[in-house]
This record gives sequence, structure tokens and C-alpha cells, in this order.
Amino acid sequence: MSLLLVALVWGSSYLVTKGLSAAASVPALLGWRFLAATAALGFLWWWRVRRAPGRAELLTGAVLGLTQAAVLFLETFGVARTQASTAGLIISLTVIFTPLLDAAAARRWLPPQFFVAGVVSIVGVALLTSGGGFRSPQAGDLLMLAAAVARAVHVSLLGALTAGRPYSSITVTLIQSAVCAMIGIALDPAGMFRAAAGFSPADWAGVLYLGLACSVFAFVVQLWAVRRTSASRASLLMGTEPLWAVLLGVAVAGEHLGWPGAVGCALIIGGCWAGQKVEARFRAGAVVDPEPAGTTQQLRAGTGS
Repeated sequence: MSLLLVALVWGSSYLVTKGLSAAASVPALLGWRFLAATAALGFLWWWRVRRAPGRAELLTGAVLGLTQAAVLFLETFGVARTQASTAGLIISLTVIFTPLLDAAAARRWLPPQFFVAGVVSIVGVALLTSGGGFRSPQAGDLLMLAAAVARAVHVSLLGALTAGRPYSSITVTLIQSAVCAMIGIALDPAGMFRAAAGFSPADWAGVLYLGLACSVFAFVVQLWAVRRTSASRASLLMGTEPLWAVLLGVAVAGEHLGWPGAVGCALIIGGCWAGQKVEARFRAGAVVDPEPAGTTQQLRAGTGS
């Protein structure tokens, strides 16, 4: 139930972000979102950790903050230029892209079934972005595709830079959040003030929702929940994120997929789910995998916005 709630929260983030993108610039929106997240994570750090990070831990958090910022800028610009439901589905391709990066880095070929699942997902994206009729993808669709690639890079780095190291998850996440906030502020300081002056109470509620629910709450609950279930079960539950994005986009925002989009939606979800299962079985049978069981899978399962 906790992991389903996290998937729901992350799935709803696209709709909230799309609404706020009309009230603030992307840098200002991300600046305020991560100021709220940094403040909350700072409280958690003071309550649970109270240990100053070493140089390596600080550098790791800073690097991951830069890659996370790249993901979020692409996502936020993309969501503003396409449907929230479409954005949530395209970003789910991270489940396909991340194992490809991991396999390339380890110089291991994935099973042919994985590539079949990947092709099915790509066909799904083509159908999804066609809307009610076949057309060229919108700029927002391409930005979300770039965000999926960037998120795969971020998740791969997350595992590569933290595996086997005694870093505090809260500390590293706090540093990431602070870096994202600083980048947003630096890119549009005047926009931060304009956004603060122009935000309605509903807009502020949306900012706090993105900062506290989609960033802090989701991370803490995910970390708690994945330790109490299997990696496969966690991946399956977290993989419902695009379903929530579609349901909320259609039900709340009145978005329309059309029959090609509906078929594309099914192909993306089915392809990503099948690809994840193939990769999980392949990794479980690989003797050379040095990671504790479920580590990378848990990271992939929780790559929401």
C-alpha cells in the first residue's frame, strides 16, 4: 500500500507541474520546489543523522544533484509542452534505458527478449504521441524522451557512485536537493520573486506538494517500504506510476488519448513491465553481479519526479 501511494504521488506530479508551469518559469518553479524539499530534508538530517558529510560524500551528492537537475529541467519543460498523461508514460521508458546503460557499462549482452520489449515500448511511444491521428511528435514529447534518457543516466550513476559506500541516504538526498534549488535560483533569481508574488494559495499548495510529497515523502516511504518487501514486488508496484499519470490526466484534466494513444499506452506499460522482468531474471542469474540482491532494482523502481 505504501509503494502504491508513492507511485500515485509520483504519477500525479506531472499534472501538478503542468498547472504550475503557467504561473512560473521552469527555473523558478524548481527553485521553490527544492527549497521546500531542502528545508524538510534538513530537518530529517538534523533529526536522524547529524553527521557532516565527508569530501567524497559531498562530491557524490553534488554530482547527483547536477544530473537530477538535468532530469527535472527536461521533465518540467516537457510537461509544459505536452499532455501530463503522455509525459508520465514516456518517462517510464527509463525502465528500458537504465538496464541498457548498465549492460553497456558491464559489457554484458541482455537477452533478446529484452530488446523485443524495448521495441514494443518504442512503438508504443510512436502511437502515444500520434494523439488522435498520426503526426510528428511535439516538442514536449521529445523533451520527455530526453528526460527518460537523462533519468536512466542519473539512476545508473546513483548506483555506481553509492554502492558499497557508507553514505547516508538522507545526507546524499539533501545535497542533491540543495544543488537543484541553487541551480533554479541562479538561473532565474528575478523569476523566483515574481513567482512568489504571483502564486495563489493553490499554487503554493502545488509547490509544497511537489517539494514535500513528491520529493521528501516519496523518498522516505520508498526507503522504508522496499526493506519490507521483495525487489520484484517493489518494482511491480512502483511500475504503476504511468497508470496513475494517465488516469489523473484523463479524469482530472480531461486529456484525451485517442485510440492510437490508448494502444500506445498499453504497449509502453506492457513493454516496460516485460523488459523489467527479463532484466531482473538476467541479473539474478549473473554470477558476476557484485551488488546485494535488489539494490539496483530498488533504485530503478523509485525513479519518479
